[in-house]
Amino acid sequence: MIRVHARLFPGILLICFLVVAVSSAQNFQRELTPGDTLKSVRILQDNRVAFYVYAPKAAEVALGGTDIPGFGFGTGGKMTKRPDGVWEALIGPIPPGSYRYVFSIDGVSVVDPRNPSTSESNANTWSLFHVSGAEFMDTKDVPHGAVAEVTYFSKSLNRFRRMHVYTPPGYEAGAEKYPVFYLLHGAFDCDDSWTSVGRAGFILDNLIADKKAVPMVVVMPAGHTGPFRFGPPSGESERPARDEFIEDFLNDIMPYAESHYRVYTDRAHRAMAGLSMGGGHTLNIGIPHLDLFAWLGVFSSGAFSTAPGAFGRSGPTWEERHLEYLDNTKLKEGLKLIWFSTGSEDFLVQTSRETVEMLKKHGFDVVYKESAGGHTWSNWRDYLNAFAPQLFR
Repeated sequence: MIRVHARLFPGILLICFLVVAVSSAQNFQRELTPGDTLKSVRILQDNRVAFYVYAPKAAEVALGGTDIPGFGFGTGGKMTKRPDGVWEALIGPIPPGSYRYVFSIDGVSVVDPRNPSTSESNANTWSLFHVSGAEFMDTKDVPHGAVAEVTYFSKSLNRFRRMHVYTPPGYEAGAEKYPVFYLLHGAFDCDDSWTSVGRAGFILDNLIADKKAVPMVVVMPAGHTGPFRFGPPSGESERPARDEFIEDFLNDIMPYAESHYRVYTDRAHRAMAGLSMGGGHTLNIGIPHLDLFAWLGVFSSGAFSTAPGAFGRSGPTWEERHLEYLDNTKLKEGLKLIWFSTGSEDFLVQTSRETVEMLKKHGFDVVYKESAGGHTWSNWRDYLNAFAPQLFR
């Protein structure tokens, strides 16, 4: 009979447990596959990009993106299967910038399982890659600010919401106040988009380091309050009785940002800009509240009902609904800048042109820049880089 001292018993149990655990791990260890060590995105020296995904049982795999030049789902995005079950595709060369993509595996949209870099939209997530070579948005050896995901409670909507907030280099260690810039995203996107695919934090870091822009706090809220759709609901032709985002912005987002961050709260130190849908929000908020904003930027957008019946809506035009503000000369006196930029191939370029002419008709000194290209992040990053240096001067 073997006697075990009571004080040794716990140690013996632990040894037995470890032996069983190691044995079980060896028994259940799966065989490694090519997917376990796969580098799924490779940026080549000539700015071509190679993609790989392990899907040995798939019958068809395609590569899909949003604004990768000359590329998308269909024949241009089909991938080729190798004998080891890895599918591959080679695209480009493409210009420097950040790009979203997904894999379509037998018709199912899948984010890249081997790439942790992602970019959110309103209802889905994209994988993300960056092609360096554009100094204004590349990650450089300069002081960097911080981007925070901020949760706040919207009393207007009676639920919790999220925004992203950029604070400039040195904010945490200082005590000074900064101007505040509200930067809005477009349709289908969300509050994450400007800092992921839009590179806003890096663009501001580089501008501030080069002394091209004033250090500022940038607030990037979620512009959707529910699922997005184009046009009025089925059977409706008039504008909705209330705009939930405008209520949230004025009653919750601005008060939260300006009470939780060290920012000035006067008109001269407050700016707003947005792309596409966010440009529409900028006009819908900024023009009726010109007493709050001295700087307005509209990227690839305009007033979405400059003519009767535009965008499927009846009733008064945007101009008719805002006449009292458009013709208020006193409010115009404090407006430092209203700046538009749109691509010549953008499907909203005519809307932008008509809005600029309408504002000029009412006495606004509008700056309008027309670039090459279309309705893409490649343009919107350029527009932010051009607009931010003009603020708070």
